[in-house]
Amino acid sequence: MSESRPHFFAWCNEPERVDALASALSALVIPGDLISVDMATDIWCKTSSMDDALAMIRAHFGGRNSAHVLSGVMLNDSERIMVFSAACYPEESERRHPFGPLRLEAGERKWDFYPYEIPVGGGPRSIEAEAAVACHLIQGDIEDLLLRFCAPDTSGRVPTGACTDKEDWLAPVVMCATYNANAAELARDLALSWVSLHDKESVSRVAGTSLEALCARVEAAPRGARVPMKGGSELTRSLSRETVLKALATPPATLLEALEAAAVPDDAWRAAEPQAHEIMELLRRLGEAAEGEGPPAFRAKITSPGHVRFLEEHAPFHVRRLPSGGVVLATHPYRTLWPLWSDALFVLGLMS
Repeated sequence: MSESRPHFFAWCNEPERVDALASALSALVIPGDLISVDMATDIWCKTSSMDDALAMIRAHFGGRNSAHVLSGVMLNDSERIMVFSAACYPEESERRHPFGPLRLEAGERKWDFYPYEIPVGGGPRSIEAEAAVACHLIQGDIEDLLLRFCAPDTSGRVPTGACTDKEDWLAPVVMCATYNANAAELARDLALSWVSLHDKESVSRVAGTSLEALCARVEAAPRGARVPMKGGSELTRSLSRETVLKALATPPATLLEALEAAAVPDDAWRAAEPQAHEIMELLRRLGEAAEGEGPPAFRAKITSPGHVRFLEEHAPFHVRRLPSGGVVLATHPYRTLWPLWSDALFVLGLMS
């Protein structure tokens, strides 16, 4: 488990990068909230005007000047309010150190985003049910922020993005969520993962590479080449060149359907859900009650190794088709998307 808050990443061509940031900020910033912009030692401002903030960014962005923005956001799913920071980096900066090129961090500290404790009733405690509640409390916010950052409008400027609780943009299959503007190119997550893991390429530098070019990079690897993965069985502990090539040759609709079929909660998660729903109902009743009233409850910490391990091993996957034609794959930030991919590839007979 990382000690970090969730980090969101998006890729965009440099000429459209500031426009992409502007659209994302418009979708994120609470209207009228203070916006802090920092671009260099002597180029900064604090303003409640989105127009003024964007004017400064447009006037100075480029070369060595990246844009760093701090403001407040209301999360649509949980309706929580927290500070967020966003950054936009020009190509010159990305060549020196690949940070983004577009980057978003939610919360000032880890526990701003992740629940530290929850109220529970007086019955026997269940680590599994409490962990499931912890997942329910943030999963909608993860997907909401990813879409508001990557797809705040219909421009399609951002073809791909991702989320993780790590500080770097890693291979898509080891992230906790990915966004693809075109579901027909979903296999690029696998190809991009191969290029990152096998060729040791920074994802933020190659995320905009065409699917055809990524396929050529995979084909250029030696036959039988493999990269190690964290998996529960021998078959899932590595990803082979041949598996990636077969996935790239699979009809996109077939691949997407296999991922949807694989995104079924496992037995351990289903067993935890009834008590988790009871806790969620308790939370609802407490939220509706006047201060000092409501059903009896006590605060229970949900950050033990047992809670974390359950989420790492059993948090469910979401495969979300978007009206725009895009797709989001997501799970809890403590888990990665690799088990979802490996199950889908196995069902299709592509694992080797």
